[in-house]
Amino acid sequence: MATSRIDEVNRRRATALAGGGAARTERQHAEGKLSARERIDLLLDEGTFEELDKFVRHRCSDFGMDEQVIDGDGFITGYGCIHNRLVYVFAQDFTVFGGSLSEANARKICKIMDLALENGAPVIGLNDSGGARIQEGVMSLGGYADIFLRNTLSSGVVPQISAILGPCAGGAVYSPAITDFTFMVDRTSYMFVTGPDVIRTVTLEEVSKEELGGATTHNSKSGVAHFMAADDADCLRQVRRLFNYIPQNNRDNPPRRVTRDRADREDARLDTIIPDQSNLPYNIKDIILKVVDDAEFFEVHEHFAKNIVIGFAHLDGRAVGIVANQPAHLAGCLDINSSVKGARFVRFCDAFNIPIVTFEDVPGFLPGTDQEFGGIIRHGAKLLYAYAEATVPKITVITRKAYGGAYCVMGSKHIRTDINFAYPTAEIAVMGAEGAVNIVYRREISQAADPETRRKEKIAEFQDRFASPFVAAERGFIDDIIEPRQTRPKLIKALKMLENKVSTMPRKKHGNIPL
Repeated sequence: MATSRIDEVNRRRATALAGGGAARTERQHAEGKLSARERIDLLLDEGTFEELDKFVRHRCSDFGMDEQVIDGDGFITGYGCIHNRLVYVFAQDFTVFGGSLSEANARKICKIMDLALENGAPVIGLNDSGGARIQEGVMSLGGYADIFLRNTLSSGVVPQISAILGPCAGGAVYSPAITDFTFMVDRTSYMFVTGPDVIRTVTLEEVSKEELGGATTHNSKSGVAHFMAADDADCLRQVRRLFNYIPQNNRDNPPRRVTRDRADREDARLDTIIPDQSNLPYNIKDIILKVVDDAEFFEVHEHFAKNIVIGFAHLDGRAVGIVANQPAHLAGCLDINSSVKGARFVRFCDAFNIPIVTFEDVPGFLPGTDQEFGGIIRHGAKLLYAYAEATVPKITVITRKAYGGAYCVMGSKHIRTDINFAYPTAEIAVMGAEGAVNIVYRREISQAADPETRRKEKIAEFQDRFASPFVAAERGFIDDIIEPRQTRPKLIKALKMLENKVSTMPRKKHGNIPL
């Protein structure tokens, strides 16, 4: 009796491991995709995966489903380690019923999400699914809703990461949308609420799956995805890299690492990056890479809203989140997309105790009817709200322009930023000197014997009096004016001073961010 039971266990285990069979697995490989189990093996530290619910089966008997039963029901769930840290993972197996969600395998996901919340560990979803299992009707839809609830309850408590490694359509897209970071694979993954066929029928638009919801689209146009990978293996390596910067949960601190990059290192090349003329562009990443540990910067949303740069780095081994205006794109102006991009990242860092370092060079908000009609006021307010709400250590470095309302938004002293530095090249004013002079001295210039000479004189005067960092420093809005080469040691000393910071918010259920 015992032997027959063991044989049955082994038979069912083999069925679960086989998934949809060798032929369907080969089809995955032919499409440039790995199998679900191969993905888990690459994601987790070797030998650490412990599978749960391997013997779960669906309970649907309609449409002949009672004759199509596979142990595990197409989803692989369990836990393991990344860099020796506990993580929970689920992987959809496209070789079994197209990776479709059923009542049974939804419960598998909910189980590990509950465990993750109770044990304070991240959840990673490897998505490759055709959507809800049609044969189960509302039971599969209810499964999605159960997952969405847990995504929401877990938000800001444990990190949630989605890797889109195949199709993700319909209601399935909303779980990744709630998670913190979404990875996609070029040419083999896609996301959309309604597919090309429905769009063709309803709107008569012709669009391919790749154009509608491919990795390039969601990384560069919609902003739905944060990272784009060349293939499955590259995607999973990027997920592992993310864990160099993020903590286990909202009560934990981000990981520290050992670095040989000296904390007191100064880099004279920083003194020459910013052009003498304030209207000339430069690449803010050149500053970031020369300041952070080992010139390693893990950029987030690299291809979307390029006028703002966000990502993770280390300073003297401490993980930090970096937000920076990018003068090389749209002159570093804030617009709708960059405001939302920056706000979401700031809120993630604040939720998970990651200090925020801001490099500011912003001439203002992007003008135009498209921006105003699109709600730049509401969207720009999101970034302002996120910075003001954040209680983690916040440090801002004004490299050049800090004009108008954008000065206030980008981590100014007035919204509880702890330390504010400025380079000698900083220009802090309501607007640029030329625009200000044209308004303030319009009459005087027009009545002058030589209007152009008088205008130039007034511009120079305004620049010295109002656009330098000294006025702000005299009022304590800037804590120190530093040479660019001093940026790294100044930031590291400030972070060390702030490592025990305690800051609280007024008692409330939650704020009402202008969504």
